Amino acid sequence: QVQLVESGGGLVQAGGSLRLSCAASGRAFSSYGMGWFRQAPGKEREFVAAITWTGVSTYYADSVKGRFTISRDNTKNTLYLQMNSLRPEDTAVYYCASIPMYYRRYETPSLYDHWGRGTQVTVSS
Repeated sequence: QVQLVESGGGLVQAGGSLRLSCAASGRAFSSYGMGWFRQAPGKEREFVAAITWTGVSTYYADSVKGRFTISRDNTKNTLYLQMNSLRPEDTAVYYCASIPMYYRRYETPSLYDHWGRGTQVTVSS
């Protein structure tokens, strides 16, 4: 069984930055693609970013492209999301999740097999 634990959320002013981390344990982290999703109150969970198991390829939602950067350190079993130029509409609970390496539809939440409990990000205007 894999465990994913997010950290790094908090309250930040618009235009500020945060870096989220997701620590993984329990199985071969480096063998799985990873993704970040977010969910705002009253809205569906939405795709934010994903990275392949090698770390070579990354994918982003249009709403965060150019502002967020996903990365991973397989030696530390950790996934990151660097968030710059934050906007009030980025306010949400952010979740990390793992996806088997043979899937390529990174935007589809149902393909992810393990999820963390989330970390709150609040951006004030």
